[in-house]
Amino acid sequence: MSLELSFHGAAGCVTGFCARIATGRASVLIDCGMFQGPKTLKALNYDPFPFDVDQIDAVLLTHSHIDHSGLLPKLMRAGFRGPILATPGTRDLCDVMLPDAGDIQESEVRRLNRRNQRRGRAEVEPIYTARDARRTLELFRPVKLGHTVDVAPGITARYWEAGHILGSASIEVTVETEEGPIALLFSGDLGPGGRDFLPDPEGPSGVDHLIVESTYGGRSRPMLDPAARRRLLAQELRDAQRAGGPLLIPAFAVERSQELLADLQILTRDGEIPEADIFLDSPLAIEATEVFQRRGWSPVMEANPFADLRSSGRLKFLKEPQESDQLERLRGWHVILAASGMCDAGRVRKHLKRLLWRRDATVLLPGFQAQGTLGRILAEGAQTVSIEGEPISVRARVRSLDIYSGHADHDGLVRWASARGPVRGQVFLAHGEPEGLEGLRAGLAKAGFDPARLVIPDLDERFILSKAGAAPSPGPARILPSAASRPDWHNARAQLMLDLNARLDALPSDAAREALLEGLARAVARVDVGQSAERPTAPV
Repeated sequence: MSLELSFHGAAGCVTGFCARIATGRASVLIDCGMFQGPKTLKALNYDPFPFDVDQIDAVLLTHSHIDHSGLLPKLMRAGFRGPILATPGTRDLCDVMLPDAGDIQESEVRRLNRRNQRRGRAEVEPIYTARDARRTLELFRPVKLGHTVDVAPGITARYWEAGHILGSASIEVTVETEEGPIALLFSGDLGPGGRDFLPDPEGPSGVDHLIVESTYGGRSRPMLDPAARRRLLAQELRDAQRAGGPLLIPAFAVERSQELLADLQILTRDGEIPEADIFLDSPLAIEATEVFQRRGWSPVMEANPFADLRSSGRLKFLKEPQESDQLERLRGWHVILAASGMCDAGRVRKHLKRLLWRRDATVLLPGFQAQGTLGRILAEGAQTVSIEGEPISVRARVRSLDIYSGHADHDGLVRWASARGPVRGQVFLAHGEPEGLEGLRAGLAKAGFDPARLVIPDLDERFILSKAGAAPSPGPARILPSAASRPDWHNARAQLMLDLNARLDALPSDAAREALLEGLARAVARVDVGQSAERPTAPV
């Protein structure tokens, strides 16, 4: 009875984590995440699953973030009816996050279908609906940290504190095989440690195979205690207030928003920042905040730092779209927290459209920005961006403050992986862009891991595992490895249109503009489109 490990997401890229372990007796998923970033990658969300859904016995869920949980309703919709094992905190957050993701799918598809009708194109369907998400929640089963649970025939699991977000866990999976039990440890997303809001990540030692995230591989951040973190945030707020206009913080709805709100409350109470009205403009973040107010106990602080976030009276929760729209009339100093953290969806795009061109506004990016996202484009200093097809000049102050990341940095990843040793078999590096993956591989080799046992899998790559090794098993891949983590042709087209408009505006005469357009038209006409069908891309 062989043991097979497959990587169906976050392999060669940061999002969409989904691994599958299979024996002759059972098949289990670890996470079932949604792809984010370039449209070529997001198109995978619409493809059939690259495995037989009917053969999946259970799902082990590390945490609630959509890039780890976001395709669970699609899995249910495809026929899965097994248990989804998660900590109580993860289940409570999925209770608000998955229906919200379904609502987003439905609303974006409605808008797209209105455009498609005008263009004479076929209508599309959402990946899943809010109703599908609510039905999926019925499959969740609670798991306590430190407890061993039976998952499927010959497979058990134990959850360990990951310190990433509320409820997050690393998962130790033990599989019975002909040569005896084989232990695999899936890191999930690991927290940085040393935070006042969450415990440090933990885990067992002496596993057979280790699967570890690599988001910050090769990138180290300064070690900051909570007081130093708040001082840096306070300086950014004082600078934004001096600029004269609003401060917009694109923040993930879960964990990042709540930690920022808690720090803003502390800084306001202590007189470290100028007082301001703070608007939490995300229905999902508001619902998640209510979960944190119930479950957000901090063992470090010996208190729940989220319990009284609204005590000052300056924090406003904006649930309804019309409340969000009213912010357009505000002038002067105020603070807006809006999802999403990478600026790729949600209400934050509306605020970016109306604020990016204003010199008195500030946009503060408080965490990692993946390739191909609008947040990454802004962080890299773009002078003009395209939002919903409209070119927007970037005159606002764009600041990056990467001190609120929920991920361990390079040094933290190496320390955590080293503490799991000795690892008898392979260390698989997932959930990272190519530079991060290679950076972590180099760091682990320097720390004493055998370089021959450090593996970077491609999307959909399969391995046959023994207690002490892994052999690749050839199989089909949905996209080329090079397409998994770089900006795609959709990004290139948007940039080309921005550059073309700028060049046309800069030319001295209409005759010069007509000549440029005629040259482009001739170049396009020479391209042989061919008869082959193009792979469809993500419709939303």
